[in-house]
Amino acid sequence: MTRSILTRTTALLAALCLSGAGGYLFLRFTGEGGLTALDVARAVLMTFSAFWLVWGGAAAVLGVFVPSRRAVLSNDTPQGMTAILVPIYNENPVETFARIAAMNRSLIELGVAERFHIAVLSDTQQPENARAEMVWFQQLLAEPMSDGRIFYRRRERNIGRKAGNIEDFIERSGAAYDYALILDADSLMEGATIAELARRMDGDASLGLLQTLPQIIHAQTLFGRSMQFSAGYLSPAFARGAAVMQGNEGPYWGHNAIVRVKAFAASCGLPELSGKPPFGGHILSHDYVEAALLSRAGWKVQVDPNLGGSFEEGPENLIEYAKRDRRWCQGNLQHRRLIGAPGLKFWSRFTFVQGIMAYLASPLWLALLATSIAAAIFPNPQPMFAGFDPTPISMWVLGAAVAAVLVIPKFMIFLRGAVDGRNRRFGGNVRVLGSIVGEIVFSTILAPVMLLLQSRAVAQVLLGIDGGWPATKRGQNWLSLRDSFSASWWIVLLGVATLGSTILFAPTIAIWVAPAMLPAIIAPLLIAFSSHPPRKPKVPSLFRTDLEIVPSPVIVQQRVILAAWLEQGEPAGTTLAEGIGHVHA
Repeated sequence: MTRSILTRTTALLAALCLSGAGGYLFLRFTGEGGLTALDVARAVLMTFSAFWLVWGGAAAVLGVFVPSRRAVLSNDTPQGMTAILVPIYNENPVETFARIAAMNRSLIELGVAERFHIAVLSDTQQPENARAEMVWFQQLLAEPMSDGRIFYRRRERNIGRKAGNIEDFIERSGAAYDYALILDADSLMEGATIAELARRMDGDASLGLLQTLPQIIHAQTLFGRSMQFSAGYLSPAFARGAAVMQGNEGPYWGHNAIVRVKAFAASCGLPELSGKPPFGGHILSHDYVEAALLSRAGWKVQVDPNLGGSFEEGPENLIEYAKRDRRWCQGNLQHRRLIGAPGLKFWSRFTFVQGIMAYLASPLWLALLATSIAAAIFPNPQPMFAGFDPTPISMWVLGAAVAAVLVIPKFMIFLRGAVDGRNRRFGGNVRVLGSIVGEIVFSTILAPVMLLLQSRAVAQVLLGIDGGWPATKRGQNWLSLRDSFSASWWIVLLGVATLGSTILFAPTIAIWVAPAMLPAIIAPLLIAFSSHPPRKPKVPSLFRTDLEIVPSPVIVQQRVILAAWLEQGEPAGTTLAEGIGHVHA
């Protein structure tokens, strides 16, 4: 814990110093001839926004210098009983159950399957989807060693959504298990990793939760592949740095993590917040809260970025990403009501603040842009501090400083990969460097669109608009230009109005506003183009990951199972009423 406190303090001080320096540079840029009230407001916005920008990069820089060791997996059979929980909500049952079948076969091959039960926890509300789940569940029951180990139940009312679904299982059946491995419908995990998670819980009686770092798989579109590369190549360094700072007060991301059932049952009962959504009602971002409650009760909450074999699928287009992000935004902003909850540890409270600022940062940057345009339109107000007249600096210096904060950590990760040989697993130094540059360019172009989408989400929550919990569309949901325009027409109008008014009333800063507004103006084109797979080659070289070069055995198994099931077609002769007999209470 002393190491964690030291690294936290160092990182916080570094973020404070660098963001303070950024604010000072900004004052030198704006303060020639004296400071106005608008200059001070802009400098405050710049400093506050820069702090969270630097803070995110600090974890990556720290992670570059943290040793990465492959986890040594034991062959011992876990002692405790583990329930593998798969909550689903209007999902594609064929794909979901194919993943479950692949994990089950992986456990059987290891000879540890008897220590693991699998429970499909359905919150599906659409009758046709529910019927399909029951039909394909029969196919899952035809898998080896499924009898008495694989169960299904569907709630008629999805109270509390995913958190309530899991809580319902814990209340009904949790006493039969020592641990629960919580997955998402798109989660996939190697049997060796599942067994190792259970062994870690066996070996440390004070460990309440152990989180893995999932890698994104099966991405096909430009948008999805960019996220997949970032998660596979860049995220481990960020996670290693964060893990050092977090220590035993680590994160829980709601899936691909194992929990100790008695700790979870005793500590993680979630309150229903008073008032109506979006700030009241059930807690949407329940995972952060559950991690905080476990820490408050004295349990260790850890993440192991070095434990591989943990996978998930990501959104394939920006609209699906924004829809999921809208729910996370509402959930994170709810946490403002929990920051002062009694007994929470400092780091848990800081994590809540960090999660809130992950979304407030976008409107803050937008406010900085708006005030900068206003300052250019009204250039000569009466200074508040006429005595402040520093040597001015070029805007290029300030822009270079911001760019450095964003890109230096990524190139440091590349240099480490070149030294330790990790780049070879991703196709070599040239391919990795090209992918990093491509990711920087692509994310920079999309950044204004994502900033506006997040700012709208924050505004909706602050205005009291409940976003609910929409079902996730997975797989090949590629977008037409018409669909993209329908989702982003307001971004186009805002971009045209902002850039047009700047050219008319403040042409001297149009060159700085254009890079932010031009992507907004062509947002439909960007969204549509990035939602489709590259035409050539069949296996794209850009954003290629190690798992595409050498797939994990469970990924190969899942693909084989899914292909066989799809070729076979829907199992015949099964009705909803017949399937109910296999439901586990």
